[in-house]
Amino acid sequence: MQYSIQPVAYVNNNRKEIADDNWGSILSTIELAENINTSSLKGINEFSHLEIIFYFDKVSDHQIQYEARHPRNNQAYPEVGIFVQRGKNRPNKLGVTMVELVDVKERALIVKGLDAIDGTPIIDMKPVMKEFLPKGEVRQPNWSISLMENYWGD
Repeated sequence: MQYSIQPVAYVNNNRKEIADDNWGSILSTIELAENINTSSLKGINEFSHLEIIFYFDKVSDHQIQYEARHPRNNQAYPEVGIFVQRGKNRPNKLGVTMVELVDVKERALIVKGLDAIDGTPIIDMKPVMKEFLPKGEVRQPNWSISLMENYWGD
């Protein structure tokens, strides 16, 4: 079974190449696709953060990972499955990130912390609501803390 999904918006920022780190201060403009009505953004300014679902369109089919591997191909990290990583070489090429909403324009959103490069298609956007955040302690292995050490920092 296959699905057809059309982008609702596109990313505009100064990050032209895929990079592993330093996404935290990146300001991006999310510009609505021409066929998306501006009223789709009505009320979004009442939220501080958004969840952005995007498509890794620069990942070729031969780059897709279906088996376990070392994150970032770093042998210091354990071999783990693709669904235990947040890397771009995923079977369906989907990325998900929570961003800070900085400003709202007529057909665009200015956001901070979107780890997607210029031109990336946006599949969907949702407001972040406390009720959807994890309850209780969030647990993760030490290797993932090391891996993410510079991801958001500059």
